Amino acid sequence: MKIAIFSDIHGNVEALRSALKYLDKHKIDNIYCLGDIVGYGPSPNECVEIVRDRCEMVLMGNHDYAAIGLANIDYFNDYAKMSTYWTINHLTDENKDYLRSLPFSHQNDELVMVHSSPTNPSHWYYILSQQDAKIEMESFNQQLCFIGHSHVPVIFQKKLMFRKTKFKLEQNEKTIVNVGSVGQPRDGNPKLCFAIYDDENKTIEYIRLEYDVKKTYKKIVEAGLPIFLAERLLKGY
Repeated sequence: MKIAIFSDIHGNVEALRSALKYLDKHKIDNIYCLGDIVGYGPSPNECVEIVRDRCEMVLMGNHDYAAIGLANIDYFNDYAKMSTYWTINHLTDENKDYLRSLPFSHQNDELVMVHSSPTNPSHWYYILSQQDAKIEMESFNQQLCFIGHSHVPVIFQKKLMFRKTKFKLEQNEKTIVNVGSVGQPRDGNPKLCFAIYDDENKTIEYIRLEYDVKKTYKKIVEAGLPIFLAERLLKGY
């Protein structure tokens, strides 16, 4: 089975539609979303409705949690705070109810999925280094863990870190995979990013695609959101 795994769409419906257009042309069995459907971007309602319709499994992200008034956003930077208040004011009640229904984690015998970290999915810790990953690996028994949150695609194992386009899992080697960000990449590459996991061949492939970033830029400006949130999309930071 092939599973497309999205994270951090952040109200960027142009990027989301481009990702789905790609998947519609390829044989994908399921689409999962690791959270942060909203926040930062100008199209929160459209993104929630598309994700609800297209994704078989969806998790809670910290910006989703903030958008329904459940998160303390004191630690958010000013841009994140401003966009959170904007999102709260623009989300429909129906879409807020949907966000409230989202779980913090998903797991089976083979894998764990969370937005941030498996140790405590609702505390929004970041896994940014080899040492972070090594500590987090002690919290799950499965071989594989998929995360988002940092917007940077990277694969961690206990002794190694990889930034490969395609990666084959080694037997019994615990692995944490950050799938990157569909709607706001931060690895210096402005192309949207997500991962495809093939559970038969045990491969993980990153997909990078262009989208109409100028349209998203214009919508951010017209919405009155901070222009920094538009500018960063052009460079992927």
